[in-house]
Amino acid sequence: MKAEITGSNSITEGVIWKQLLAFFFPILFGTFFQQLYNTADAIIVGQFLGKEALAAVGGGTGTAINLLIGFFTGLASGATVVISQHFGAKNEERVSQSIHTSMALALAAGVIITIIGYACTEPLLRLIGTPDDVLPLAITYMHIYFLGGIPIVIYNMGAAIFRAMGDSRTPFYFLLISCVTNIILDILFVGGIGMGVEGAAIATVISQIVSVVLIFWTLMRRKDSAKLQIRKIAFEGKLLKQMLMIGFPAGIQSIMYTISNLIIQASINGFGTDTAAAWAAWSKLDQIFWMFINAFGIAITTFVGQNYGAGKIDRAKKGVRTVLLMGAVSTFVIEAGYFAVGEFGLMLFTTDSEVLSIGVSMMRYIVPWYITYIAIELLSGAIRGAGKSLIPTLISVVGICVLRMIWIFVVPYINPTILGVLASYPFSWIVTSVLFIVYYFKGDIYNEKRKPRIA
Repeated sequence: MKAEITGSNSITEGVIWKQLLAFFFPILFGTFFQQLYNTADAIIVGQFLGKEALAAVGGGTGTAINLLIGFFTGLASGATVVISQHFGAKNEERVSQSIHTSMALALAAGVIITIIGYACTEPLLRLIGTPDDVLPLAITYMHIYFLGGIPIVIYNMGAAIFRAMGDSRTPFYFLLISCVTNIILDILFVGGIGMGVEGAAIATVISQIVSVVLIFWTLMRRKDSAKLQIRKIAFEGKLLKQMLMIGFPAGIQSIMYTISNLIIQASINGFGTDTAAAWAAWSKLDQIFWMFINAFGIAITTFVGQNYGAGKIDRAKKGVRTVLLMGAVSTFVIEAGYFAVGEFGLMLFTTDSEVLSIGVSMMRYIVPWYITYIAIELLSGAIRGAGKSLIPTLISVVGICVLRMIWIFVVPYINPTILGVLASYPFSWIVTSVLFIVYYFKGDIYNEKRKPRIA
């Protein structure tokens, strides 16, 4: 059954660069507010409860949470691709089935993450070396956080559904409301009532529940095939298989990224407090580039997904060329900005002259290499939009994670300096970019030898 989907945000027609930017900016702003929310959360807890509580709700705790949440966020990317392809093909029946299968997957994943997260909290925290004075607070925080596993996963899936249909504004509005709610509740529970880290965790869970209510309310009020009906939430076997084939490798990739970053962090820590502090400060500024490039990556995944589903292969290709140009221009502007005012940005986090000196050296070494990364994010997004996930995951895992870990274990013995460690970034970016470029142009990504087939 194929029919026109009412109230759609189809990106299969119109000026490509305008549509990509219209999709890109809400994602970028959403990421910005997410970062602002995390920063505000840390400030409130740190100011009211002290350094032990601050460490309990951030740092290693965040890494442990990302190991699990990142995996299920990867699963949601599989739903994005499947829904966007059927949406682009204007296949109402499959859009509806895809949305209800996605929600069933989110509910099942939420239950799993609640059980695994709660049970593995203490072993995970001990594994990453959480200090003894922080451990009890961190366990309390994570136990409450994981009890809210279902709304956390459903929000990510809901955002994926809206973006798959070309609507990046709605999940941004929901995120904004959720962030404001969380900050207000943090101030009330932590600063006002004095609930400690329990209050911070409860505030996070409540804010996620608010966003889930908004997602369900909005989807249930739709008048087209994207309308959510509770009684129809169930698995459709073929669609579930497609989502898992695309999303599962992306989830594994997220885990591998986190592990490789942990190894690099451990290596950097070995250079002492000044270097670790410089890296922490630089990492905050570094997020500006990653917010931009990740937003472009999400945009091109949906763009290619819808146009691939509609059989508009040439338009999909033009979109990829356009987003690569936009990504390159943005990267050059960001790089120039870092060199112009980056040192002043670092001063927001520290006034220690030695830390600043190390931080500036890190920045000036890494920033020029950003341009070598854009092909990885944007071409992998395009490839996944066409329904291919295994090969991009293998390329990323081998090119970025495995090579980077080998570098960290070998090169520091030859060049035992911080720049020797940081060189793992451009090395892995260049190798992986070459692999993605070759695969994209030589791998029959769009199945042009046969008509795109969507189950």
